[in-house]
Amino acid sequence: MGHFWTLLTYLHSLAGPVVMLMYPLYASVIAIETTSKLDDEQWLAYWILYSFFTLVEMALQPILSWIPIWYDIKLIFIAWLVLPQFRGAAFIYERFVREKLKQYGGNFIKDHPSSSKAKNKFVESISPKKVSYN
Repeated sequence: MGHFWTLLTYLHSLAGPVVMLMYPLYASVIAIETTSKLDDEQWLAYWILYSFFTLVEMALQPILSWIPIWYDIKLIFIAWLVLPQFRGAAFIYERFVREKLKQYGGNFIKDHPSSSKAKNKFVESISPKKVSYN
């Protein structure tokens, strides 16, 4: 029973890095290489939420250290964000983060350089001009 418990503890400690970092890194690389925009949104949203979650966790570490099952709660939440069946990261970004950005960021999303209007101006400025020889 001692070896089984040791193995289980070892697998439990490996689950965090695999679920939180290794799989998302692999899936992000795959997403970049595909033409689908859906998976790009999922993984960009994941990295935004994971970064925010990590910063909040660092700030609240003295309090969270008193919660004995904190690591398990975090692992379940991150797994929900990561697993493609749930698309939790895209859901939270669409439902909460984007709304807050619109509410408090004002025109941040509309006027951001990546908006389609700015892209069109940029493309027009670098595109060769059509010359008519009439």
